[in-house]
Amino acid sequence: MSVQTEGTDTAGEPAVRKTRIPGPPRGEDRGSRPPARRGTAAPYLLLLPALLATVVLLGWPLVKNGMLSFQNLNPRQLIQHLTEWNGTDNYQEVLTGSDFWNVVERSVVFTAVNVVLIMVTGTLIGLLLARLGKRMRLLLMIGLVLAWAMPVIAATTVYQWLFAQRFGVVNWVLDKLGWHSMADYNWFGTQTSTFTVIILLLVWGSVPFVAINLYAATTTIPKELYEAASLDGAGAWKSFTSVTFPILRPFLYSTTFLEVIWIFKAFAQIFAINEGGPDHLTETLPIYAFVQGVGNQHFGVGAAISFLTIAVLLVMTSYYLRMVLKQEEDEL
Repeated sequence: MSVQTEGTDTAGEPAVRKTRIPGPPRGEDRGSRPPARRGTAAPYLLLLPALLATVVLLGWPLVKNGMLSFQNLNPRQLIQHLTEWNGTDNYQEVLTGSDFWNVVERSVVFTAVNVVLIMVTGTLIGLLLARLGKRMRLLLMIGLVLAWAMPVIAATTVYQWLFAQRFGVVNWVLDKLGWHSMADYNWFGTQTSTFTVIILLLVWGSVPFVAINLYAATTTIPKELYEAASLDGAGAWKSFTSVTFPILRPFLYSTTFLEVIWIFKAFAQIFAINEGGPDHLTETLPIYAFVQGVGNQHFGVGAAISFLTIAVLLVMTSYYLRMVLKQEEDEL
């Protein structure tokens, strides 16, 4: 396609020049050609390794565990390589027993107490980090990171030493403070005291995640919002409820969702402290599934309990998951 323009030549006479304007190649109609879509398969190809790893490492064991839950699998069947299908007998045995429902109630209450303590303490420490100076903030964050990075079994061993009956630091300190009856107290002898130690251990190990991430979220809040709130006469609490909390609400929802999952499936700390004792009174669902499946060598029953554990966890987290999804829809 060309456009004619007028000009003057060297003799002063008008001249016509043709200017070429780029257009679509010959034989192609720009209006009829569909828009090009380049790289539409690239995101799926990038996700493919993670999906394959998830299927292999999580999907296949879940399928195998589901198959075991419908089998009568005891040492005799393992030695003789027998496969005895018993339908839903394992589930009926578990659901009709009173022990399972007692453990479910205990697990739900245990999870709720831990999550509330973790979220409240972590939120307060995260807000404190946002108000501290650089040096104090750095020192506190180093302490949080060290607590978070400590291996689970190592942290559990430390807490066993701290709360030891004869030579524990906690009993020695309480004795020096005037509680002489605590000088030889057995923290792992009752359900309440054992759960107290386990809750302290789990809260101590989980608070750093909440606090550090909450502090990172507070750095995204514009300072102009706090200045506007102060001009309106808002105090510290009013600024938190009207500025900080609404912006941090998505983070709090997602973190609570994660903490419910992490605390509910906690195994190493509870088992290493007292193996679900005394008298199985501190068993949660993961411990109960392990004791019934591996400890008592009723592997089919243990597989059924593990599947029921997943079902209970889905019921517990469904409310938070629905809130998160609803909030994402509102933002769109």
